[in-house]
Amino acid sequence: MSSDNNNKEEVPLFEPFLTGIRRDFHRRLPLDKTDITDGLNAQTLATVLFLFFACLAPAIGFGGVLQTITSGQIGTIEMVLSTSLCGVLYALFAAQPLQLVGPMGPNLAFTVGLFRISQRFTLPFLPLYAYTGLWCSLILALCACTSTSNVTKHLTAFTDEIFSVLISTIFLVGAVQEVIGAFLPATASSTTALLTLLCASITFGTSIVLKGLNRSVYFTKRIRDNLSNFAPAIGVLVGSLLARTALLRFGAASGANLASLSLPVGGAGFVSTTLGRSWLIPWKDLVDFPMWAKWASFFPATLAALLLFLDQNITARLVNHPRYKQKKGRDLGNVTDGMHGDMLVLSFLTAITSVLGIPWMAGATTRSAAHVRSLSVMDDDGTSIRGTIENRVSGAAIHALIGACVLLVRPRALLAQVPLPVLSGVFLYLGLTSLQGLELWDRAKGLFEDTSVAPKKRWTGTVPRKVTSFFTIVQMACIYAMMKVKESSSFGVVFPLIIAMMPVLRYGIVKVGLIDRESFDILDRKD
Repeated sequence: MSSDNNNKEEVPLFEPFLTGIRRDFHRRLPLDKTDITDGLNAQTLATVLFLFFACLAPAIGFGGVLQTITSGQIGTIEMVLSTSLCGVLYALFAAQPLQLVGPMGPNLAFTVGLFRISQRFTLPFLPLYAYTGLWCSLILALCACTSTSNVTKHLTAFTDEIFSVLISTIFLVGAVQEVIGAFLPATASSTTALLTLLCASITFGTSIVLKGLNRSVYFTKRIRDNLSNFAPAIGVLVGSLLARTALLRFGAASGANLASLSLPVGGAGFVSTTLGRSWLIPWKDLVDFPMWAKWASFFPATLAALLLFLDQNITARLVNHPRYKQKKGRDLGNVTDGMHGDMLVLSFLTAITSVLGIPWMAGATTRSAAHVRSLSVMDDDGTSIRGTIENRVSGAAIHALIGACVLLVRPRALLAQVPLPVLSGVFLYLGLTSLQGLELWDRAKGLFEDTSVAPKKRWTGTVPRKVTSFFTIVQMACIYAMMKVKESSSFGVVFPLIIAMMPVLRYGIVKVGLIDRESFDILDRKD
């Protein structure tokens, strides 16, 4: 707490032009060599294998949604290319390479909203997308150059937890819907439905059990640690082998069939876009775009910049949390370390993706949290973190593999052996483990606990139970409302404003007196 307060006093909200950027890269660039050498180990390999599936599957899923809604103007191949390209570049040049960038549900909602706007005003979508993205890139660059990310020091756990649980919930809900969806159609095969449930459950259960081995007394420490590190990858392997065995044994007789992870690109790789257009948006389309629309695109661009700014920085705050005990380029655990340099990198990536007509990327909250946790080095008892493997290898390798799966035939053939229910199990694991350590999740479970036997929390005995319950319910209501807004094609474009209103809501709750300031500060404390 004291270090946070000292940082707030030492660094102003805005700094002289380029000051924050120079500071971030001055601290990090001399460590680039160790960022490579430190990443050459078994734990990094395990992280790459796990996060490869966790990063590829959302790209394919979100890409499929955009392809349907935009009639192929932005599709799966564009989403996968952007994920791979931005992920590799970010890992190589960012000041905080442990943060991952990728497609996010809120970004998808905004893009869908922008497409609806283009239809309403009969404007060509890709030029509107390009001008909106270029304006957005300029805004983000100005934020980076003036150290605007310092504002995140004044955010609190109230906003961080809502955003984190929202992203985890998106993964959990999506995975559960995929499994339940196998049972709903009237023509659904009961064998297929049960096999879907079994594969997802086995993948999830194997990952959870093996992950917890590092806290057990079985085997040697080295074996426990390796099984724990490779838990999600082993879960995918076990789930895939189970599915293949079951289909070979029962599939032909029962009509059972499981969809597999695949990329609809044939043998062309990145050579062709979904509609066969050139990768660069034609210059003529940009020039002929109405002048009024070029300037008017600034307004949705401000919302896009707000969304990417919050998405990027809230994710960075979680990755930079002092509990991970990172040392490279650190200043007393300052959560804003690297944010300004990373925002500049993100602005360049936004400009590149805008002129290519491919999706924007930003901090992938759940995957970034999983990335830094997977690289955490635990104490001998397996309960506390003693350090983190800070490197550029894992992030670059994850996204390079994603690109290779489109460019090369053999990796695509291997992916075709991974059933989609297995990935649902991965998402269940990713979403649930991302909730662990969040106090909002602990308080949500506490709503149903018997206080006489429940473990004591840091707020127990100092904050009345009814106040804790009300605080938790307000946060859960915010998550529900944001989920509904995200799913709305009409209001998805204003999603960034909903996130930005969370600090205002926090202030209003205290100001009106719904919760007294002392209790609110205890519940909202940043540890």
